[in-house]
Amino acid sequence: MIRYALHCDRDHSFESWFQSSSAYDQQVKRKLVTCPVCGSAKVEKAIMAPRIVGKKGRGRATPPPEAATAPTPEAAPSGPTSLLMAQEKELRAKLKELRDHIVKNADNVGERFANEARAMHYGDKEHRPIYGEASPEEAKSLIDEGIEVSPLPTLPEDRN
Repeated sequence: MIRYALHCDRDHSFESWFQSSSAYDQQVKRKLVTCPVCGSAKVEKAIMAPRIVGKKGRGRATPPPEAATAPTPEAAPSGPTSLLMAQEKELRAKLKELRDHIVKNADNVGERFANEARAMHYGDKEHRPIYGEASPEEAKSLIDEGIEVSPLPTLPEDRN
């Protein structure tokens, strides 16, 4: 992971984490990196001081001194997590929409899922959209037989 100090064309400063330098380049090219303050996709890397770890500091994950400073008023809603939080909220909304669509348009066959899926696959029953419950072993067995199955998206709020 690499952390970049960034700024937008409206001079808002913020930070974000990326898997690699090339991941940053790809995301900027696709306009996926946006300013959390104004939403501008015209984002560039800001000048950063390199973080050098001496022999004594290796193996310890201590935040750099600049991480302890208070955010400026214009950058208050920003930071490395604000962009991720917005993307996570969007992803969760899409997963919820997908799950709701499946639940609305498919039959819940409960614990009979593996048997129903097999019966449809082998032509013993008419094909229809279904969902239900299957153990990891049952799901693996279905996949090994060439029966396409996928877990229904579960969100953290569903587990409470």
